[in-house]
Amino acid sequence: MQLTALTRRSRRGKTLAALAGSTVLAAAFVASAPAAGAAQTTVAWAPADEAAIHPGVQMYTGGAQCTANFVFSDAASNVYVGYAAHCAGTGEATDTNGCAVESLPLGTKVTFNEGGSLISEGTQVGSGTLVYSSWEAMGRVGTTDANTCAYNDFALVKVDAADVAKVNPSVPFFGGPVGIDTDGTKLGDKLYSYGNSSLRGGIELLSPKFGTSLGDNAADGGWSHPLYTLTPGVPGDSGSGFLSADGSAVGTLSTLGLAPLPLSNNIGDLAHELAFAQQHSGISGLQLVNGTEPFSPIL
Repeated sequence: MQLTALTRRSRRGKTLAALAGSTVLAAAFVASAPAAGAAQTTVAWAPADEAAIHPGVQMYTGGAQCTANFVFSDAASNVYVGYAAHCAGTGEATDTNGCAVESLPLGTKVTFNEGGSLISEGTQVGSGTLVYSSWEAMGRVGTTDANTCAYNDFALVKVDAADVAKVNPSVPFFGGPVGIDTDGTKLGDKLYSYGNSSLRGGIELLSPKFGTSLGDNAADGGWSHPLYTLTPGVPGDSGSGFLSADGSAVGTLSTLGLAPLPLSNNIGDLAHELAFAQQHSGISGLQLVNGTEPFSPIL
C-alpha cells in the first residue's frame, strides 16, 4: 500500500509528503469516569464547551502543524496531550521508518493553537513540552520489529501547569472517549474523529469526521487500521484520534493512502502505542483520560 504522512510542515516551507509502506475560563472540578485502560483523575478540567485545549486542537512544533488526539494523565496527575511522533521528526520527506528517523529532542516546546491556516499559525491558546516520542524511544531501545517501526507513531506533550485549567479530555461534537478499544476494527465498522487541519482554512463544518473501517490487516500484528472518512485526513490532521462505534479510543491518524486505496487513511492502534509508551516513556501511571461528556455519535 502506498501511503503519505499527514503533517503540515511550514518550517520547511512545504507540506510533508513522506511515503511509508511500499512507497508515512473558569474550571469545572470534574473527575473522569473510570473505564478499562483509562485513568480516573482529580484534575480541575475546564467545562467542555469552554476548553481551549482538547482533542482535535491544532498543535505546532517548530512550525509543523498536527492535531491532538486524546488527553492522558499520570500517577502525579500531570496532564498530557497526544499527537503523532512524526510531527517532531527531523528526517527528510521520504523518511517514515520511526526506528530510523531522529526526533526533535525531548523538552522541545509545543504550542496549542486555534485558527491556524496557510497564512499564519492562528492564536496560541496554550503551550507544553515534548516529553515522549515513540520514534525517539524506538531508536533508543533498539526496536527492530518492522510493524512496530512502521506504525508506532505516537508522542506526548506535557501541558504547562499554567494551562492545565484550559484542558478538557472530551472529544468535541462526539463526546467520549469511554476507554480504549482492544479488539481492533472489522470491515464496515463506524469510526469517528475530530480535527481541523490548517489547510482547510478554518472551515469548522469539516472538523467532525465520520468514517468506515476497511477491515484490519492481520499481517501488521494489530498495529494499524485502514479506513475511509467522508472528508479524508490531509496534511495537518496527523495525530487525530479516532473513536469506535461505542466511543472507545481506537487509534491515531498517521497516513493517507494513495494506492491501491486512494484517499483512505491509516491509523495506528492506540492500545499498542500506549502500551509501548507505558513501557518506555518513564512516565509512572500513564493512562488515557475519559471524556467528561457522554459519547453520542449523532449519526
